[in-house]
Amino acid sequence: MKMFCYQCQETLGNKGCTNNGICGKKSDVANLQDLLIYALKGLMIFRSQATLEMRKEFAESCNEVDKFIVGQLFSTITNANFDRAYFINAIKETIQMREQGKKKVEEMGLDPGILATHDAALFTVTDDTIDQKAAEIGVLSTENEDVRSLRELLTYGVKGIAAYADHALRLGKEIKEIVMFIEKALLSTLDDTLSVDEMVAMVMECGKYAVEAMAVLDAANTETYGHPEITEVNIGVRNNPAILISGHDLKDMEELLEQTKGTGVDVYTHGEMLPANYYPAFKKYDNFVGNYGNAWWKQTKEFEKFNGPILLTTNCLVPPKPAYKDRVFTTNSVSFEGVKHIAEPEKGKAKDFSEMIELAKTLPSPTEIEHGKIVGGFAHNQVLALADKVVDAVKSGAIKKFVVMAGCDGRQKGRNYYTEFAKALPEDTIILTAGCAKYRYNKLDIGDIGGIPRVLDAGQCNDSYSLALIALKLKEVFELDDINDLPIVYNIAWYEQKAVTVLLALLYLGVKNIHLGPTLPAFLSPNVAKVLVENFNISSITNVEDDIAEMI
Repeated sequence: MKMFCYQCQETLGNKGCTNNGICGKKSDVANLQDLLIYALKGLMIFRSQATLEMRKEFAESCNEVDKFIVGQLFSTITNANFDRAYFINAIKETIQMREQGKKKVEEMGLDPGILATHDAALFTVTDDTIDQKAAEIGVLSTENEDVRSLRELLTYGVKGIAAYADHALRLGKEIKEIVMFIEKALLSTLDDTLSVDEMVAMVMECGKYAVEAMAVLDAANTETYGHPEITEVNIGVRNNPAILISGHDLKDMEELLEQTKGTGVDVYTHGEMLPANYYPAFKKYDNFVGNYGNAWWKQTKEFEKFNGPILLTTNCLVPPKPAYKDRVFTTNSVSFEGVKHIAEPEKGKAKDFSEMIELAKTLPSPTEIEHGKIVGGFAHNQVLALADKVVDAVKSGAIKKFVVMAGCDGRQKGRNYYTEFAKALPEDTIILTAGCAKYRYNKLDIGDIGGIPRVLDAGQCNDSYSLALIALKLKEVFELDDINDLPIVYNIAWYEQKAVTVLLALLYLGVKNIHLGPTLPAFLSPNVAKVLVENFNISSITNVEDDIAEMI
């Protein structure tokens, strides 16, 4: 066994990748990611003590260490970073910060606590020993299956929180309390004295901060770019050179559009960047054409046909093929060996996309792979503006059920289930979606109900927050005591750690009876899965006919 990773839905045999990752990461990189998480815990041991003391004296704002922690956690999410050199440097920098934190605690005369004797607070590495150390501290180093399961569930939830917090930070939002929970949560995974009940409580608290992180990011996005609007998005192409932007980061979207303005270079979104088309602030750019392609896993074919440069702003990178690798650029926490990386600029300045723009001018325009339009922009502000219309449709019986089909898409053939499920839904049902799961059905012609489209796309995976707000508002309008009494059912697809974060957020909000697929997570031990079933009635999908009979 060269590695062990089971953090994503496509993990080998739904048990764990042990040689190389199905995602494409090599075993040494997988182990180094584990070691980076371990090193970050060591940093937190000393930093948390000093931070608690210093919070009495200074404004509760994020500093460079906060930003570092959030960014490094983000880099370990599935399909974000495949670069060995990146992780070696990150581990060494983390250890250096840990030693500085240790020194500060000593200077302040603080008691660092019993965890200061933990190996995570003491270990060091050299170029010759880093791989050996990385192999020693992996997931399986926690021997008890149930303890391991709860620790990993919490860790993956925290990774997703860090991803959303990273985007909010880039738009100037304060997330100090969220970072402090991240530290508390990860440090709890080193505490062997915690009971199962205490670990479960920590997982539920993670759900609380997941809601908070998504709320902060929602505020950051809408205050900066306006509330999403109902929008028809072009999926065809124009005869101009172009750049394709994928991932989730709207700040990168803004800076790219600003720098390509007036250059003759068009910009298209891809994958999870599709919802950028819904924001008012981006509609003023004449060179912003629309969306090209589908969900992340189709990029190996679609990127080749796009012909122009491609910018990956966050996770969802598939190891690029030689046919287009020299046209791929990464930024933020994304990196791949041999791919050009656009670094963070000096404070107050924008990233420099000039190399991409000049390259685009030398390349052919995109090859059209489809044409037409799709409709989106149904985030909470827009749907609540239609609340009277929606409520009337429910009261009249025109709408019988809302089906939340948010989450992730993936390569597994069994995911065709979600397309067939959407097709088979009765005509009096509305699909509420967010995340790249929508690509399984957002181009189907399934009509509308009294002018309300039957697929309401709220946006990116983090915009699942919008779906929660919509549900809470409907609960209020119908004067219900329990969110589970609404005519809403949940059939959610998951793939990576941000989907885990969204799931924990829903559980924190009290949502029950969630169907999760295409498989239950491999990191849920039988006993932990039993707890979720008994407390929240989570179940796996079966087949379209039986699931519609049960849910609808």
